Amino acid sequence: MTPSPSVVMAGGGTAGHVSPMLAIADAVRAAEPRAGIRMVGTPTGMETRLVPAAGYELETIARVPLPRRPSPDLLKLPWRFAAAVRGARRILRRAEADVVVGVGGYVCTPVYLAARSLSIPVVVHEANAKAGIANKVGARFAAAVGTAFEDTGLPGAELVGMPMRARIAGLDRAAAREGARSALGLDPRIPTLVVTGGSSGAQSINRALIAGLRRLAAEPGGPGFQTLHVTGQGKAMRDDDGTALSLPGYHQVEYVDGMDQAYAAADLLVARAGAGTVCEVAAVGLPSILVPLPIGNGEQALNARGLAGAGGAVVVPDAEFTADYVVRELPQLLADTPRLDTMAAAAGSQGRRDAAARMAGIVLDTARAHTAGETPQMGH
Repeated sequence: MTPSPSVVMAGGGTAGHVSPMLAIADAVRAAEPRAGIRMVGTPTGMETRLVPAAGYELETIARVPLPRRPSPDLLKLPWRFAAAVRGARRILRRAEADVVVGVGGYVCTPVYLAARSLSIPVVVHEANAKAGIANKVGARFAAAVGTAFEDTGLPGAELVGMPMRARIAGLDRAAAREGARSALGLDPRIPTLVVTGGSSGAQSINRALIAGLRRLAAEPGGPGFQTLHVTGQGKAMRDDDGTALSLPGYHQVEYVDGMDQAYAAADLLVARAGAGTVCEVAAVGLPSILVPLPIGNGEQALNARGLAGAGGAVVVPDAEFTADYVVRELPQLLADTPRLDTMAAAAGSQGRRDAAARMAGIVLDTARAHTAGETPQMGH
């Protein structure tokens, strides 16, 4: 009998890294139920909750960020980084890894280097249109590189799309709409806006939304739509007296564990332009207003560019997503069913639903080659 492949996956910090990692793991397990899968993250990232909840074993190594300015931490960096590589090497040896899969984040660089030192092939997936430092390192000697967007600049990259969990990749929004709205406490008959800033929330979006909804609530007939506001953990919106905010048609939750229901419920989504969000709304054909994060290296604006160019999304700079914008644009768009239908079709034309299965195939082929004593082409 062919030995069961041993797959070690690295990534974490945010849901944007953890979600595709879990999607690839699920697809590997579906394709090869005997595969051994364990994951490597940091002790402080969202992986500490999400990975065990998904039924996978998690091991951790120290988080070693690169200090942005000269400091005592910079002097300690070489020692800390070497310790992280040693820790990663111990994990890979215990797992008898046949392949290492990295999706980005602080944890990946030491794991990639540990794998290289042990002659274990590396497979990289880059979620953003602008590649992160860890994946730039890993891609230089990887056996295979998959990307969610074109033109990442990574050597030897293959466009595969964004790995996503089956309940999103297989979502039929129209069929699931009524049930999703009922499950979320929404009226199945009323046009629905869903607003989310991601797992951490987005304070500027939250403030603009609430100020706009207050003004709409004061108008005759109210806003004309209902809102599900995913505020982010610890960012619940409150009235002046400290109680939970109450407005006509307004519903808030801090976190939705399973965005498939939120996508099914929505006629329109307002969100940051994280890679996962952009790819998921394209896959499920959901019209969106994307408000790229105004800090960082500009990757969110790049993530949104293709979807907006196709007509599936409207991109609004953070400084322009104001209460005035909410009052002026959202009721008009939510009442324009033909435009929403056109945007939905345009978004769906950009979607890729099979990325997890494609990545799983690449991972398992690489692992089998390693098990057979073959040397994958590492480096481009």
